[in-house]
Amino acid sequence: MSDAPLSPQRLDRFARHIVLPEIGGAGQVALTTKHVVIVGLGGIGSPALQYLAAAGIGRFTLIDDDTVDFSNLQRQTIFTSRDVGHGKATSARRWLANFDDTLSVEISDARISAANAASLIEDANLVLDGTDNFATRLAVSDACVLTHVPLLSAAVGRFQGQVGAFAGHLPDQPCYRCFVGDAFDAEDCDTCAEDGMLGAMAGWAGTFGAMQAIRVLLDGVSTFGNPLFGKLHILDGMKPGMRSLAIAKDGSCGGCSRQTHMLGS
Repeated sequence: MSDAPLSPQRLDRFARHIVLPEIGGAGQVALTTKHVVIVGLGGIGSPALQYLAAAGIGRFTLIDDDTVDFSNLQRQTIFTSRDVGHGKATSARRWLANFDDTLSVEISDARISAANAASLIEDANLVLDGTDNFATRLAVSDACVLTHVPLLSAAVGRFQGQVGAFAGHLPDQPCYRCFVGDAFDAEDCDTCAEDGMLGAMAGWAGTFGAMQAIRVLLDGVSTFGNPLFGKLHILDGMKPGMRSLAIAKDGSCGGCSRQTHMLGS
């Protein structure tokens, strides 16, 4: 979508955003020009996609190599029983077309890895990663640093979640690898199939992630735009409550410090 004025129908659709001084017409028009890549269309990616599409993000790239299973329906809110057995990326595109057929959408059902991540995200304004293993998250993070694309990383399990924004390509900002280190470059983390997950907890992490994504996308456009890079928000569904902490840039990080040092040399 272009940065042309919104049509009367689109003005009506986004009226509740536009009347917010913190977003306004300029913010809403800006959102129509943004390209968001969502990696992982599960418990986090599903509600995040719903609210980012509802916010009027103009272009999406949806990446997931998995198929829909009956066990997904407890928390992956864009799918129905008719989608079981079908690819998540294809089913997500169908949901998006039914919701708002003016939005641009591309899909990839290839497994994202260090080999292809950069090519899949290089022209995005933001990557939202809701994948379920550290190897994939670190590959996505490294690709974001390489391509200078901000990363919104979200994770959830049982009754807890975490959401953080990273801009490791900037000299003073950490990347996701600064947070978790190099020890997790393997696909050996626990899964929700083993540990369980409250479906609404995934929804909280996904919708909070969508809100934080909008903050990143509106940076410099409206007063709501505040990317909060390097801040990690911990969601606790048992209390319930939330706390935030700052992630420091690791001067020896293999993901971002090496590249920023090279840029500065």
